[in-house]
Amino acid sequence: MATTQTTTAVEGTIVVDGLGVRFKRSRSSRRNFKDLFAGRTRRTRPGEFWALRDVSFAVTPGEAIGVVGRNGQGKSTLLKLVAGVMLPDEGGVTVAGGVAPLIEITGGFVNDLTVRDNVYLTAGLHGMPRREIDARYDEIIDFAELHESVDTPYKHLSSGMKVRLAFAVISRLEEPIILVDEVLAVGDKAFREKCYARIEELLAGGRTLFFVSHSERDLLRFCTRGLYLDKGALVMDGAIKDVVARYNAEYGV
Repeated sequence: MATTQTTTAVEGTIVVDGLGVRFKRSRSSRRNFKDLFAGRTRRTRPGEFWALRDVSFAVTPGEAIGVVGRNGQGKSTLLKLVAGVMLPDEGGVTVAGGVAPLIEITGGFVNDLTVRDNVYLTAGLHGMPRREIDARYDEIIDFAELHESVDTPYKHLSSGMKVRLAFAVISRLEEPIILVDEVLAVGDKAFREKCYARIEELLAGGRTLFFVSHSERDLLRFCTRGLYLDKGALVMDGAIKDVVARYNAEYGV
């Protein structure tokens, strides 16, 4: 049975067992030259493909896992399954404790609300009590460097400001598992370094990290173990330096 669930095991533990996710797509039949003049439209017929298939692994609390692979090989899908925002078609994901999802990082913010209101809304939706948001509010705004924009509607922020706000909020959640999906590829160098320092601080505190990136430098900086996905299959699970080396050898990076 396909499941994604939270258990009473040691917080930070993740168990993925026989995981499979199937997506549907449309395939268009070809039109010939005569069809163009006859005004015939292309017919579509349903098809499907497996974004992930028969993927199994276990993560112990405090591990830092780097997920590598080309675009479209199932990396982001895997993180969404661990985050619980998607359900598998086969197998299951068992997660002990909550997750801080730094994936599609600016999703969930409300355009017409101010920066201040979005801090309270987003942190509250992730389970942070009001009194804790009050206590951390200045810290969040300081980190995001948005002191002069707290009363500005979210929709008027630049893309960089939106990323700063989202990272500042999500990285303050007291969850045992952190999911990061290429969100730090944007923004200026100084802010990225501040985010990297925050991730290292969280790791030092014993958090479990799931990190998707195309940056070899970042993978080697944060992670000790790697998962290599190709065509939706887990083709290697090992030390991050060995996983990165194999990926580079196979795809000439």
